[in-house]
Amino acid sequence: MPKVTIYTTPTCVFCKMTKAFFKEHDVVYEEKDASTDAAARDEMIAKSNQMGVPVIDINGEFTVGFDKERLSQLLHIS
Repeated sequence: MPKVTIYTTPTCVFCKMTKAFFKEHDVVYEEKDASTDAAARDEMIAKSNQMGVPVIDINGEFTVGFDKERLSQLLHIS
């Protein structure tokens, strides 16, 4: 199973869409709230060079935003 981390904020619509997609496909993930966790926010920026959310890390491959096609590819979902 791939290691999945999603950096989110509570008000992000695309974060909610990504988490719903994960739930629909039984993807286990770790969620880090970039709005309240400064260390997570710094980690997200350092790893992805992005300040917007969601930032999704799947086995070291980064995706920004809700990109269903890219997530499906990285997670091997057909």
